[in-house]
Amino acid sequence: MKPKLQGKEVPFEDAMSRLEKIVDEMESGDLPLEEVLQKYEEGNRLVKLCAARLNEAEKRIEVLMKEKDGSLSLKPLDEPVDEEDEPAAAPPAKGRVGAKTAEGEGDLF
Repeated sequence: MKPKLQGKEVPFEDAMSRLEKIVDEMESGDLPLEEVLQKYEEGNRLVKLCAARLNEAEKRIEVLMKEKDGSLSLKPLDEPVDEEDEPAAAPPAKGRVGAKTAEGEGDLF
């Protein structure tokens, strides 16, 4: 189920686009105080909606794991990993926070 804003289901991408537009409008400095407050409230609702949508997505993520015999299997993200299981090697994501480098190191945030 998608999070709702004012009774309507809003796709994550649409909520993020609207949130970016609100930030741009607020940063322009051209809005009267009352309108800034309304935009701030709408932005807070959108942040909560996006966070809920991301939490839903996180619950659905599965991790591809290598079994003892070398085969690959899907396991839920929150399932504990046996010490003998090894995560399957994946290519590093470029330009993303937390992406592992060629040396295997990466930032958490």
